[in-house]
Amino acid sequence: LWDSRTPCNAGTFSQPEKAYVLSSIEGRVAVEYLDPSPEVQKKKCAFKCHRLKENNIQQIYPVNAISFHNIHNTFATSSSDGFGSICDPFNKKRLCQFHRYPTSIASLAFSNDGTMLAITSSYMYEMDDREHPEDGIFIRQVTDAETKPKSPCT
Repeated sequence: LWDSRTPCNAGTFSQPEKAYVLSSIEGRVAVEYLDPSPEVQKKKCAFKCHRLKENNIQQIYPVNAISFHNIHNTFATSSSDGFGSICDPFNKKRLCQFHRYPTSIASLAFSNDGTMLAITSSYMYEMDDREHPEDGIFIRQVTDAETKPKSPCT
């Protein structure tokens, strides 16, 4: 996947069904599949994420980054709301949500072995130039319980 705003790789998704994940500034994520067969296309999904209700007003935050777990083919998203989540595209569920970081999560990346997640908390000037928390890099240990797809309900 390539980010058209910058000439760099935005991520890969090594799922056997050849899927990819898209995000938007409208706080949405979509899981799409390349195989046009109806059976595979039934697996695709889109969902709202990174939305907070503040003072009875729903705030919608852009998805800033997506990182894919090399072992389980799940993915993490981050946003300007300061939260990060790990999602299971197979069962269309959020597996976990991290505590709120001091400011926007600009970037995140799983380690190659999938046991750690690097998180960059950095003000992205969403609210113009104002006083903000210091930027920081956080390393979070993640477990299979947070990253492994759940068995489907029967």
